[in-house]
Amino acid sequence: MKKIFFLLALFAFCLPVLAQKYDIERYLNIRSAGSPSFSPDGKRIAFLTNITGTSQVWTMDAGGGYPEQITAYQDNVSFVKWLPDGKGLIFGKAVGGNENTQFFLLSNDGAEIKELTNNPNVRHNFGDLSKDGTRIFYTSNKRDRNWFDVYSMNLVEGKEELLYQDNSSNFVVAVSDDGSKVIVSRSSVRFSLDNDLYLIDAKTKKATHLTPHDKATQYGDVHFLPDGNSILFGTNQNGEFMALSRMDLQTKKIETLNNANWDLDAAEISRNGNAAAWTINKEGFSQLYVNDLTKREKRANLISQESLPQFEIIKLPASGVVGGIEFSNDGSKLAFTFSGAKYNADIWIYDLKTKKITQVTKSSTLGIPQSSFVEPQLIKYKTFDGREIPAWYYRPDPKGFLTNPPPKPNEKPPLGVEPSTRPVIVSVHGGPEGQERPGFNPLYQYYLSRGYAILATNVRGSTGYGKTFSHLDDVEKREDSVRDLAAAVQWLKTQGGADPKRIAVMGGSYGGYMTMAAITLYPELFAAAVNTVGIVNWETFLKNTSGYRRRQREVEYGMLDKDIDFLRRISPIAKVDKIKTPLFVIHGKNDPRVPYTEAEQIVKVLRKRGATVEYKLFDDEGHGIAKLKNRLELYPLVADFLDKYMK
Repeated sequence: MKKIFFLLALFAFCLPVLAQKYDIERYLNIRSAGSPSFSPDGKRIAFLTNITGTSQVWTMDAGGGYPEQITAYQDNVSFVKWLPDGKGLIFGKAVGGNENTQFFLLSNDGAEIKELTNNPNVRHNFGDLSKDGTRIFYTSNKRDRNWFDVYSMNLVEGKEELLYQDNSSNFVVAVSDDGSKVIVSRSSVRFSLDNDLYLIDAKTKKATHLTPHDKATQYGDVHFLPDGNSILFGTNQNGEFMALSRMDLQTKKIETLNNANWDLDAAEISRNGNAAAWTINKEGFSQLYVNDLTKREKRANLISQESLPQFEIIKLPASGVVGGIEFSNDGSKLAFTFSGAKYNADIWIYDLKTKKITQVTKSSTLGIPQSSFVEPQLIKYKTFDGREIPAWYYRPDPKGFLTNPPPKPNEKPPLGVEPSTRPVIVSVHGGPEGQERPGFNPLYQYYLSRGYAILATNVRGSTGYGKTFSHLDDVEKREDSVRDLAAAVQWLKTQGGADPKRIAVMGGSYGGYMTMAAITLYPELFAAAVNTVGIVNWETFLKNTSGYRRRQREVEYGMLDKDIDFLRRISPIAKVDKIKTPLFVIHGKNDPRVPYTEAEQIVKVLRKRGATVEYKLFDDEGHGIAKLKNRLELYPLVADFLDKYMK
């Protein structure tokens, strides 16, 4: 009896702990680290972390230890690279979310910061460094805000040189060791998800077209191989998926190096040519491969043969997403960022000699136990045309019935599970050339802790599932992707345990458009909606977006001069009378992609109608809400909004 009373008392004591809820401030303050860059000697790394509330430059010993903060701005630093000569670092930063990045030269100790560019109305896109570290290569729209020309800059003299001028959107993607050759990617004005590669001779300024083609094709993640006369890159020219490929720059012949059953995510070659690494995106999860090329036959194979030499697959800490891969100069170590549903983003290093993988940064979860984070289940549901749509289903009750085969329609779920009781948020990613992947999302984890389930969809038009799938929503097929959202709701009601009266939809950017389209085309399906920096009027969006983006967006969405009637017809603003769903609208006033006037339009009309709409506009944000102070202000309001209409 005494034993029973003791156990009951212990249980009562533990109840407050078991029921403990962490507030949203904790979740929003969860830290992350990424974008690693080795010092030339490989002993230190520079990286970005948001410990202070915005992403800033920090450095630390590559073997671990205490990090040192080097920059302290109110705005995010977008990239950092260690100069190959070891004399400092280069980084980029814009102001207030306007995306007009400027370049800065930083001493190793952070004591001196030199402005390399200083024109807040001009956007600079960083490309690469020369091997000796004396020059940077980039594109800029300083000549004409609608186009990007190619430049180099001597870091010692601060002198800028125009290498290539053209009325198109160009991006530097690779530079030869001596800086004499530059590979440029040019965005297409013919198709969506289409680009071309050009070889620029830095001395003669002559451009050679490397990738003539007739159908929508992508070429990306380009690197010069050690011979200097060939490049390693990814392309879907010969199939559905991005394949690791090689091109001889003289013949322009493309050789496929791997069997592309899934997309190549990224590839990297060490500066001395002794190692190669690449990642494959398989169903959203990353697979990381590495190849030691110090043996002559392996290097020869990579440069000249049609198949890859034998490689190693690195065992990751868990299933998740890898990014920011970079070798040390001698090719002995590989740094990368890893993020999983239960792992906030951190930097890891793989030693090619010892085969050991080490976590270098250890970003705080603010005391929230890792065990409390929820991993999603990959599900696929049938949509209107019989296609299967992939999605990630996060449940606050991860031991629910989806661990068993899901019930068929009209079939009772297994014992112990209450049907149709769960509030669910349907989340739609931006893009549409994007993909929902199972990385760490603190907001998802917060909503889960409040009892919401989340279905994060990859509707047609998403990347990662082949070329055909990514083009299923082009122009006149735009609303087919919205029908995929309606099918997601049907799956949730029949197999996902959702309460039909408590399903919300939310998304940002193109996902914001999808949110607005969903509540105009299917107003009965959703109890609440949250639109962040979303498009509501295709005509005004295309007229007012940054000039360099307009033509690229028109080939995806429709041309103002040819498709204006269609664009007006499918705009959510044209169907605003259909909206009955309570709506929360969020925007940044400096957004160069989707102007904040899109938000103003829909809010004005809905308020005039007396509809339920809440609105939050941030004067110091751009395409999304990035600053911690603003996120701490905003997301408690969003959480309360969802609770009000979903519980």
